Amino acid sequence: MSRMRMKQGLFLLIAMMCITLLSSALVFAAEEKEKKDTRPERGIAVYSEFSTVSVAKGETVRMDLTLENKGRADETIDVTISTVPKGWKATMKGGSFLVAGMYVTNGKSRNLSLNLEPEKSLGPGTYTFQFDAQTADAKFKSTHKLTVNVQERTPGSDDIQITTSYPVLRGQTDAKFEFSLEVMNKSESDRTFNLAAVGPEKWEINFKPAYEAKQISSLRMKAGQSQTVAVEVSPAREAKSGDYPVMVRISSGEQKAEAKLMVVLTGIFKLDAGTPTGILSLETMVGKPAIVSLFVKNTGSAVNRNVSFSSFKPENWEVKFNPEKIEALEPNALKQVEVTITPAKEALVGDYSVGLMVDGEKGSSKTVEIRTTVRASTAWGWIGIGIILFVIAGLCGLFIWLGRR
Repeated sequence: MSRMRMKQGLFLLIAMMCITLLSSALVFAAEEKEKKDTRPERGIAVYSEFSTVSVAKGETVRMDLTLENKGRADETIDVTISTVPKGWKATMKGGSFLVAGMYVTNGKSRNLSLNLEPEKSLGPGTYTFQFDAQTADAKFKSTHKLTVNVQERTPGSDDIQITTSYPVLRGQTDAKFEFSLEVMNKSESDRTFNLAAVGPEKWEINFKPAYEAKQISSLRMKAGQSQTVAVEVSPAREAKSGDYPVMVRISSGEQKAEAKLMVVLTGIFKLDAGTPTGILSLETMVGKPAIVSLFVKNTGSAVNRNVSFSSFKPENWEVKFNPEKIEALEPNALKQVEVTITPAKEALVGDYSVGLMVDGEKGSSKTVEIRTTVRASTAWGWIGIGIILFVIAGLCGLFIWLGRR
């Protein structure tokens, strides 16, 4: 009976193992099926960033044209602008080159820069462009259409365009801030543009051509052209830290455009230090501490935090500061620090230089050099006098003794 039970148990065990292996095989097969590439063997597509756009009369259309390889094989895709409406100039570029085809690896896409430029005389209307792409063997093709709606420009609207990459600049009060503005004449005629700016009181604001030192108050540009203008801003010396807006206005007749710039001042970080008496010398003895008072003053316009102290001293000398650090020093505030200087026990008599360094924020620092004169201990002086007196007394006794003989 037990043998029968053993056989049944063994059979069940083998059956369970088979079921487990079969389940694993089925799961593995399902996963492999999911991993299998379901893309077609070959396939391409061409399309633009947008299918329909509306622009003002005379405005150039710029966007990306994408060539996509949807298949599992690498392809060379040729592309042409098969339909270009009259009055338009259409180009496709890859980098700085005019391009009519690209090599695209499987499953990837590549972009071309599309530039559609209308003639100045082109009127409002709807214009359709067609792009045809095909593989090198012409077996696979794709077509895309782009519609451009040209609208009449409202007189004076958007004729002046101002752009800047960095409208906010940050720095200390004593710095000069230079903004770079791109000014574009979007009108259909050459124009002279007047330059003006409104900033905080006592601030100096000047306009300059890019990469030139001369100052200007106007500039003349041809229709459709742009020019870079530098706006140099010098804050008032007494300006405190904070955010200061600067409004730039560029006008031509009744038409104008504005650009809001921002200067963020962190204040001026500057420290001064010295002794209250102005005396930069100190006398001490070998191995004996001497104390000198040091004042630290914030001569900047910003709060100077975490002001620390250090020293440059002869070997084995000890210099201690009390306090060891100033947490915060307000503008024009003054703090007194006690400095204890202890010469080394083996120091020789003479003059030494000890540098006391004060370090604050943003590179603000000050060094005070103290000439330290080390003298011998007075005890040694008395010992020396005693020795001299002893020698004199000995000599006198010797003379008396010799005189008796």
